[in-house]
Amino acid sequence: MSIKMAKLQKSIDKRNALIKATIELVNNNGFHATPMSKIAKMANVSPATIYLYFENKQDLVNQTYIEVKTEYTKYAFATYEQSMSVEAGFKLIWNRIADFKLKECEHAMFLAQCDNSPMIDEDSRNEGIKHLQPLLDLWARGKAEGIIKPLSDYLLYAYAINPLSFLMITQKRGAFKLDKTHLEEAYQSAWSSIKVCE
Repeated sequence: MSIKMAKLQKSIDKRNALIKATIELVNNNGFHATPMSKIAKMANVSPATIYLYFENKQDLVNQTYIEVKTEYTKYAFATYEQSMSVEAGFKLIWNRIADFKLKECEHAMFLAQCDNSPMIDEDSRNEGIKHLQPLLDLWARGKAEGIIKPLSDYLLYAYAINPLSFLMITQKRGAFKLDKTHLEEAYQSAWSSIKVCE
């Protein structure tokens, strides 16, 4: 590896360490109780190093949010094809989201914190929503075909996707263990909450 490549890799590693530390500290302490000094210490870099990559704490949290949201949606839609029926497409996406939230618990918890608090600015939040476009397009098709209830996408997300965050946090606390039967029941509840009743 050339010296230039080694320097570049070291730079990427430092930025990744800062992102990882931000996720962990925000999950454990909340946004306001996570000073830049703690993030730098956990990432094993000097506080001044943070400002080589991020303008300020808000920028660090916004960029972390976008990166995690990108990773989450990339996983959610990896095997989805637009040619699928609305129900088959939704089931596949829902199960991929559930899988991500249970396997990548720290990342999913960070997203849940960001989505349920004012710590992310509006531009970053809108950027995050763009990453959900395949699901929004599927719902639009479902509404047009009379399969999905003609509700706001926010309501559809609240009924069908948000309960997964609650289940994930409950499992993490050790209060409830999600097995295959529970997941299937959760999916059926999600689907019946947004589909038009026959």
